[in-house]
Amino acid sequence: MSITAPPPLLGLLCFDTALGRCALVWSSEGIVGSQLPEENARATRDRMRQRFPSAQEKLMPPPFVQQAVQGIQRLLAGQSADHRELLALPLDETALPTFNRCVLALTRQIPVGQTRSYGDIARALGQPGAARAVGRAEAGNPFAPIVPCHRVTGAAGQGVGFSAHGGLQTKQRLQLIEARAAGQATAVQQSLFD
Repeated sequence: MSITAPPPLLGLLCFDTALGRCALVWSSEGIVGSQLPEENARATRDRMRQRFPSAQEKLMPPPFVQQAVQGIQRLLAGQSADHRELLALPLDETALPTFNRCVLALTRQIPVGQTRSYGDIARALGQPGAARAVGRAEAGNPFAPIVPCHRVTGAAGQGVGFSAHGGLQTKQRLQLIEARAAGQATAVQQSLFD
Protein backbone atom coordinates (compact mmCIF):
# COMPACT_ATOMS: atom_id res chain seq x y z
CA MET A 1 0.00 0.00 0.00
CA SER A 2 1.46 3.36 -1.02
CA ILE A 3 0.78 6.52 0.87
CA THR A 4 -0.03 9.56 -1.22
CA ALA A 5 1.29 12.86 0.07
CA PRO A 6 -1.38 15.45 0.73
CA PRO A 7 -1.55 18.29 -1.79
CA PRO A 8 0.42 21.38 -0.76
CA LEU A 9 -1.46 24.11 1.05
CA LEU A 10 -2.10 26.92 -1.39
CA GLY A 11 -3.02 30.51 -0.56
CA LEU A 12 -5.01 32.80 -2.85
CA LEU A 13 -5.07 36.58 -2.87
CA CYS A 14 -6.93 38.88 -5.27
CA PHE A 15 -5.77 42.49 -5.44
CA ASP A 16 -6.36 45.68 -7.39
CA THR A 17 -3.96 47.16 -9.94
CA ALA A 18 -4.11 50.11 -12.30
CA LEU A 19 -5.36 47.72 -15.01
CA GLY A 20 -7.89 45.74 -12.99
CA ARG A 21 -8.08 42.93 -10.46
CA CYS A 22 -5.17 40.46 -10.46
CA ALA A 23 -4.59 37.36 -8.36
CA LEU A 24 -1.78 35.25 -6.92
CA VAL A 25 -1.63 31.68 -5.62
CA TRP A 26 1.32 30.50 -3.56
CA SER A 27 2.73 27.55 -1.68
CA SER A 28 5.38 27.47 1.01
CA GLU A 29 7.94 27.24 -1.83
CA GLY A 30 6.89 30.38 -3.75
CA ILE A 31 4.37 31.76 -6.22
CA VAL A 32 2.53 28.89 -7.96
CA GLY A 33 0.48 31.08 -10.31
CA SER A 34 -0.48 34.64 -11.06
CA GLN A 35 -3.32 36.05 -13.10
CA LEU A 36 -3.64 39.21 -15.17
CA PRO A 37 -7.07 40.89 -15.06
CA GLU A 38 -10.00 39.12 -16.64
CA GLU A 39 -13.04 41.12 -17.82
CA ASN A 40 -14.04 41.77 -14.17
CA ALA A 41 -12.94 40.97 -10.60
CA ARG A 42 -15.23 37.96 -10.27
CA ALA A 43 -13.91 36.43 -13.49
CA THR A 44 -10.33 36.83 -12.23
CA ARG A 45 -11.16 35.04 -8.97
CA ASP A 46 -13.11 32.35 -10.84
CA ARG A 47 -10.17 31.78 -13.22
CA MET A 48 -7.81 31.23 -10.29
CA ARG A 49 -10.26 28.92 -8.53
CA GLN A 50 -10.49 26.91 -11.75
CA ARG A 51 -6.71 26.73 -12.10
CA PHE A 52 -6.10 26.00 -8.39
CA PRO A 53 -9.24 24.48 -6.85
CA SER A 54 -7.57 23.72 -3.50
CA ALA A 55 -6.35 27.31 -2.93
CA GLN A 56 -7.78 29.10 0.09
CA GLU A 57 -8.19 32.87 0.19
CA LYS A 58 -5.83 34.50 2.69
CA LEU A 59 -6.01 38.05 4.02
CA MET A 60 -2.53 37.98 5.56
CA PRO A 61 -0.14 36.63 2.90
CA PRO A 62 3.53 35.97 3.63
CA PRO A 63 6.08 38.74 2.92
CA PHE A 64 7.13 37.36 -0.50
CA VAL A 65 3.48 37.53 -1.64
CA GLN A 66 3.18 41.10 -0.37
CA GLN A 67 6.33 41.94 -2.36
CA ALA A 68 4.79 40.28 -5.43
CA VAL A 69 1.61 42.34 -5.08
CA GLN A 70 3.58 45.57 -4.78
CA GLY A 71 5.82 44.68 -7.72
CA ILE A 72 2.90 43.76 -9.98
CA GLN A 73 1.01 46.92 -8.98
CA ARG A 74 4.05 49.05 -9.80
CA LEU A 75 4.67 47.26 -13.10
CA LEU A 76 1.08 47.57 -14.31
CA ALA A 77 0.94 51.23 -13.26
CA GLY A 78 4.03 51.97 -15.35
CA GLN A 79 6.02 52.85 -12.22
CA SER A 80 8.76 50.24 -12.55
CA ALA A 81 11.51 50.21 -15.13
CA ASP A 82 13.55 47.52 -13.36
CA HIS A 83 12.75 43.88 -14.19
CA ARG A 84 14.81 42.76 -11.20
CA GLU A 85 11.99 43.77 -8.84
CA LEU A 86 9.90 40.80 -9.98
CA LEU A 87 12.93 38.65 -10.79
CA ALA A 88 13.69 38.39 -7.07
CA LEU A 89 10.36 36.69 -6.31
CA PRO A 90 10.46 32.94 -5.58
CA LEU A 91 8.47 30.79 -7.99
CA ASP A 92 7.23 27.28 -7.25
CA GLU A 93 7.84 25.65 -10.64
CA THR A 94 7.55 22.02 -9.53
CA ALA A 95 4.60 21.40 -11.87
CA LEU A 96 6.44 22.62 -14.97
CA PRO A 97 8.48 20.53 -17.43
CA THR A 98 12.21 21.32 -17.54
CA PHE A 99 12.01 22.93 -21.02
CA ASN A 100 9.28 25.33 -19.84
CA ARG A 101 11.31 26.24 -16.76
CA CYS A 102 14.27 27.09 -18.97
CA VAL A 103 12.14 29.19 -21.34
CA LEU A 104 10.51 31.08 -18.47
CA ALA A 105 13.88 31.66 -16.76
CA LEU A 106 15.15 33.39 -19.91
CA THR A 107 11.90 35.33 -20.25
CA ARG A 108 12.28 36.68 -16.70
CA GLN A 109 15.61 38.22 -17.76
CA ILE A 110 14.07 40.47 -20.46
CA PRO A 111 14.29 44.08 -19.22
CA VAL A 112 11.20 46.27 -18.90
CA GLY A 113 10.48 48.03 -22.19
CA GLN A 114 12.35 45.46 -24.29
CA THR A 115 11.24 42.40 -26.24
CA ARG A 116 12.78 39.20 -27.55
CA SER A 117 11.42 36.90 -30.23
CA TYR A 118 10.52 33.25 -29.75
CA GLY A 119 13.47 32.51 -32.01
CA ASP A 120 15.82 34.59 -29.84
CA ILE A 121 14.86 32.52 -26.81
CA ALA A 122 15.19 29.26 -28.74
CA ARG A 123 18.70 30.27 -29.85
CA ALA A 124 19.61 31.27 -26.26
CA LEU A 125 18.54 27.78 -25.20
CA GLY A 126 20.87 26.31 -27.81
CA GLN A 127 17.86 24.99 -29.77
CA PRO A 128 17.48 27.37 -32.74
CA GLY A 129 14.72 25.28 -34.31
CA ALA A 130 12.53 25.35 -31.21
CA ALA A 131 10.74 28.69 -31.66
CA ARG A 132 7.30 27.02 -31.76
CA ALA A 133 8.06 25.01 -28.62
CA VAL A 134 9.11 28.28 -26.96
CA GLY A 135 5.77 29.78 -28.05
CA ARG A 136 3.89 26.89 -26.46
CA ALA A 137 5.87 27.28 -23.22
CA GLU A 138 5.10 31.02 -23.19
CA ALA A 139 1.40 30.34 -23.85
CA GLY A 140 1.36 28.05 -20.81
CA ASN A 141 3.16 30.56 -18.56
CA PRO A 142 1.39 30.31 -15.18
CA PHE A 143 3.16 33.41 -13.81
CA ALA A 144 2.09 36.39 -15.97
CA PRO A 145 3.17 39.17 -15.48
CA ILE A 146 5.88 38.03 -13.02
CA VAL A 147 7.31 36.08 -15.94
CA PRO A 148 6.74 38.70 -18.65
CA CYS A 149 5.67 36.55 -21.60
CA HIS A 150 4.15 39.74 -23.07
CA ARG A 151 7.76 40.76 -23.84
CA VAL A 152 8.15 37.82 -26.25
CA THR A 153 7.10 38.41 -29.85
CA GLY A 154 7.15 36.76 -33.23
CA ALA A 155 9.91 37.37 -35.75
CA ALA A 156 10.68 41.04 -36.42
CA GLY A 157 8.69 42.09 -33.35
CA GLN A 158 5.30 41.01 -34.69
CA GLY A 159 2.53 40.37 -32.21
CA VAL A 160 1.31 36.81 -32.67
CA GLY A 161 -1.20 36.45 -29.90
CA PHE A 162 -1.41 36.32 -26.15
CA SER A 163 -3.23 33.85 -23.95
CA ALA A 164 -4.38 36.40 -21.33
CA HIS A 165 -7.86 37.93 -21.52
CA GLY A 166 -7.93 40.53 -24.29
CA GLY A 167 -5.33 38.66 -26.34
CA LEU A 168 -2.99 40.68 -28.52
CA GLN A 169 -4.57 43.97 -27.41
CA THR A 170 -3.59 43.19 -23.81
CA LYS A 171 -0.05 42.25 -24.88
CA GLN A 172 0.36 45.49 -26.81
CA ARG A 173 -1.02 47.56 -23.94
CA LEU A 174 1.42 45.95 -21.49
CA GLN A 175 4.30 46.63 -23.87
CA LEU A 176 3.22 50.27 -24.24
CA ILE A 177 2.98 50.76 -20.45
CA GLU A 178 6.46 49.32 -20.04
CA ALA A 179 7.89 51.40 -22.89
CA ARG A 180 6.58 54.49 -21.13
CA ALA A 181 8.09 53.35 -17.81
CA ALA A 182 11.44 52.81 -19.53
CA GLY A 183 11.25 56.31 -21.05
CA GLN A 184 10.63 55.09 -24.59
CA ALA A 185 7.07 56.29 -25.17
CA THR A 186 4.18 58.12 -23.60
CA ALA A 187 0.87 56.41 -23.00
CA VAL A 188 -2.38 57.14 -21.27
CA GLN A 189 -2.95 54.74 -18.38
CA GLN A 190 -6.37 53.08 -18.45
CA SER A 191 -8.06 49.81 -17.62
CA LEU A 192 -7.12 46.95 -19.95
CA PHE A 193 -10.67 46.65 -21.22
CA ASP A 194 -11.90 50.25 -21.61
